[in-house]
Amino acid sequence: MKTGVTATQRGITRLQEHTIEDLLRADTDEDRELHHGDCIGGDDEIHGIAELVTGYQIVIHPPSNPTKRAFRSGTVLTPKPYLERNHDIVDATQRLIAAPGEFTEQLRSGTWATVRYARKMGKPVTIVYPDGRKA
Repeated sequence: MKTGVTATQRGITRLQEHTIEDLLRADTDEDRELHHGDCIGGDDEIHGIAELVTGYQIVIHPPSNPTKRAFRSGTVLTPKPYLERNHDIVDATQRLIAAPGEFTEQLRSGTWATVRYARKMGKPVTIVYPDGRKA
């Protein structure tokens, strides 16, 4: 299963960490990939969770603006502007896990914009709220 993730750059909560780890562990496909945008905060933390779960090939879609990059290792693709790379994450994967910093959808948020794009593309989206609840 190819899983894309999008998360707040402010970092995810401990409850989000536990829920995301459970979601990644539940994926029993032999060929597992995790795609993320290499931003500080949530992307960086979820990368660490995927390393602990093991068995995931990690594919990184970095932003062209390096100021908020985490510079994680994995299969690193060509840097692109934020919106374009977020669409690439959705287009390259079968599902999206989102870890926003809020309980309600925001208009000026890369995480929420990625969720809206995934829904538009018909991809399954799991939102993991700050309290760990998933929808």
